[in-house]
Parts: sequence; C-alpha cells; structure tokens
Amino acid sequence: MKLLSVLLLAVGLGTLAFAASSKFAAISHQDLVAAIAAKKVTLLDVNGTESFQEGRIPGAIDFTAQEKKLAALLPKDKNALIVAYCGNEYCGAYMAAAAAAKELGYTNVKHYAPGIDGWKKSGAKIEKS
Repeated sequence: MKLLSVLLLAVGLGTLAFAASSKFAAISHQDLVAAIAAKKVTLLDVNGTESFQEGRIPGAIDFTAQEKKLAALLPKDKNALIVAYCGNEYCGAYMAAAAAAKELGYTNVKHYAPGIDGWKKSGAKIEKS
C-alpha cells in the first residue's frame, strides 16, 4: 500500500511539474546569460530568503522578501523580459513569481527551468549576500 501511495505521489508531482513548465515559456541557459550581459532581464528568485542569501543568479530579486513591492521593482515597460526561477527543473515554485508578474501586466514572462542548481552546475557566477 505504501508503494502505491509513493507511486501516485510521484505521478502527481510529475503532472504538476509538467503543467507548471507548460504555462510559461522556457528560456535557455545561453539566452539567459546573453540577456543578463545585455542588462535586458529582470530575474525573480523564488527559492526563499535564506537560499537567496546563500547564492543566486546575479541581479535577481528575492521574490519571497519583495513580493509586496514587486510592482515597484519591475521595469515600467510591460514588454520587458521577466524570468522566474526556483531550485531545479523539478520545482514548480517559480510559478508564484511568474504569475505575479503576469498579473501585473507583463507579457514576456519566462521560466529558467534549471533553476539555481543548474546555474551553479554550469559554472556561472553566483551572487551572495
């Protein structure tokens, strides 16, 4: 019975992850790096404040700490690139930040699926508090 419960949970989580990943377009690592270099992206880190302080993609906003001020922190241009990310490709927490940006009228909201784990594994620089 326990095995069946575990299997059902795994299937459910996989379905949720798929549904989450299909709602917002993904951005590749290479495209994200280029957007950061060109200063043409606003990053929303949804990993929580403690994780944010331990290491984040440079320039990211701590969504957990800044959610109530988000409208003031995002660019005035509603077509600006907004990228939300969380821990890794199995994490759907990014949806909270992506949905918040979309609700504020942003039309170019994307998801960096590898998350902070993928960013670190790529060897890219991280920023710490």
